[in-house]
Amino acid sequence: MLTIPSTTRIYLASQPVDMRKGFDGLSAIVAEVWKKDPLSGHLFVFVGKRRDRVKVLFWDQGGYALYYKRLERGRFQMPNTSGRHVSLDAAQLSMLLGGID
Repeated sequence: MLTIPSTTRIYLASQPVDMRKGFDGLSAIVAEVWKKDPLSGHLFVFVGKRRDRVKVLFWDQGGYALYYKRLERGRFQMPNTSGRHVSLDAAQLSMLLGGID
């Protein structure tokens, strides 16, 4: 699991994202659509259309890192969102990745 410093912000996409996107495609969404700096060290969370896959993009010591989780059964429970993204805290991200509503 990820260890998240208290200064790190977490942003969750409010709309499903094409899970075929990799580092460059996801960082382009962060920079161009969300107007955030993908090199900031913050976490950017994307969920697929079927809500059974999640990717977390972040910059880590000179390179992008990507955490990818696929559920064998069930779906990730998304919070109610409006706008392009919503901010989460570490506990909310942990609950999302753990499948807790």
